[in-house]
Amino acid sequence: MSPFPLLFLVVIPALCKATQIPFSSTTISRFYFGGYGDLESERWDLDVEPSMNATENLIFETISSLLQQWPNTRYRNGHTIVPAHILPGTLLYHGRSDPNLPTGPEWTATDPEHSTVFCRTTDDKGCWHITLVATRLLNVLYFDGSSAAKMPYGSMDTQDIIAWGLVNSTRYFAEQERLAALCTWGKPLGIDGFVRMEMDFEVMLCDFTAGLEVESMLNLEIVDSDPSPPIKHRINQDLARLYYDINSFGARVIRRDIEVIRAGGHHNTFPGETRIQLDLSRLISFYDTELVPSLVEPRLKTKSRLAHRLERISSEDIKAVMHRLEDTYSSPAATSGIDWFTLLRVIKDRYADRLELIRDILNETTTSRFTDDLRARNIHVQLTVMMQPYLLYSMNSTSHSPSPFNSSTSWAKPAFELCSTAHTRYISSSLVLSSALTPSEILILRAVEGTTKEICRTVTNMWVRGVEAGLHQDEKSDEDEPPRPQVSTARLFDSWRVEVERLMSWLDWSIWLKCRPRCAIGEICYLPTWPFFRWSTGSPPGFPGRGHRGPPPHGFAFGGKEQEDADWFDPQPTCHRIIQPLDY
Repeated sequence: MSPFPLLFLVVIPALCKATQIPFSSTTISRFYFGGYGDLESERWDLDVEPSMNATENLIFETISSLLQQWPNTRYRNGHTIVPAHILPGTLLYHGRSDPNLPTGPEWTATDPEHSTVFCRTTDDKGCWHITLVATRLLNVLYFDGSSAAKMPYGSMDTQDIIAWGLVNSTRYFAEQERLAALCTWGKPLGIDGFVRMEMDFEVMLCDFTAGLEVESMLNLEIVDSDPSPPIKHRINQDLARLYYDINSFGARVIRRDIEVIRAGGHHNTFPGETRIQLDLSRLISFYDTELVPSLVEPRLKTKSRLAHRLERISSEDIKAVMHRLEDTYSSPAATSGIDWFTLLRVIKDRYADRLELIRDILNETTTSRFTDDLRARNIHVQLTVMMQPYLLYSMNSTSHSPSPFNSSTSWAKPAFELCSTAHTRYISSSLVLSSALTPSEILILRAVEGTTKEICRTVTNMWVRGVEAGLHQDEKSDEDEPPRPQVSTARLFDSWRVEVERLMSWLDWSIWLKCRPRCAIGEICYLPTWPFFRWSTGSPPGFPGRGHRGPPPHGFAFGGKEQEDADWFDPQPTCHRIIQPLDY
């Protein structure tokens, strides 16, 4: 893959050491158009699609999904590492069988529904539940994806690289060793713990006495009849058996399992788990093709994003990642102060609902509700709303309405360019902002620019086809019954359908993954998550072979072999009851 073109043309000595992006001493580039070819003539060509190597869409979606349960359940194999903080006053929870504070690295949960799963004992004296409070800013490192899902298929790749310097798919249950290695690595950098996600979020603490105080240590009643051994250390081989048998002890255990899933669901969408404060100015993305070029070819050979992983990363790229990550701790740079999360959210909010509505109108099968002419006008209204801030008077769009289908679109290039750069032009054109960007912020900027460019290219093309069909004149008409489109609506719909489906597939925003129709009262929309998968034979994915097949949570089981096998590889949302009766 060819290197990214220049993003900035300003000498910034402080950044030149840390980033692989070249600089020169002239003026700032007005726009980054990576993934579309390097020719100036292709920059605003409405027919040029992103390169197969482009990762701007992947970086955009992974960053905008950080600390959100739903998208990180869908795509378990994380590709992002982010330094983060836990603020003073934040509560963390830890369940165990004795009243002793852990003396070494151990696990805590952000929600008590999660920690009480591990509040267990073999006697009748109850279990112990510890609530900790942060007394200072805790420095933590966040691994995205379902990074606590103990499976050999990629969910633990990023932390294995940090812990052991390589991907080791045979040690996915070596939790004690993994955490010890992470804490040993992180201690010189001042890292207090690590944040991961399974059915809810967890914080792996290296020292329960560093920056933390015990707020309470309560001797709780055991609310289930689980006869399993006490879990003094959550990180051992007994965890496999715990998850195998967790649903075989009666209705109260079933209730507990469902409530953990519900607690995690509170963080399904933006803003996600807000008790963890991410520093995006220091993030590392394994979709960064300059930092990690060795993963470009393996991704091209992978048919599905679900199978993206770090297994074939080169040792040179691992060294580059570790150097960049450690440098962010040892020599933290000043940042631009840009609120990247808000910028990403603004873009999603503006386009997600309208693109989905257009797709739904195009897929409408009940013809009695809409005539084809009305459907066409409704779609074009949505396209016009998205384009309106960029339709210059000088474009004289009405002169192109109607016109021959598939005629030249060059007259719409000004709108395409304005749309593409609307949310980032002020950053690239400002010497103050652009000179303060960290390498991570430059990566985010590229992702935003590449993503918005493809959105605007597609929407502009679709809008132009509507103009050609005479629909722009319809919108300006005062008549109750505007004139019919000047081309076949079937032809227009086919063109629009191809474009919107291709764009939505390329963006792959998790906001579009939902239960259809909506779930009823007493139900939740559930996305299969570790360890509650269905499997057709042998051991479930991610467990040592035992020749045993335990039931999934009651009320969460259905379908045959094909559905069961797809359940863990390609999770799809379904409605499940959370109140009695669980089956009906």
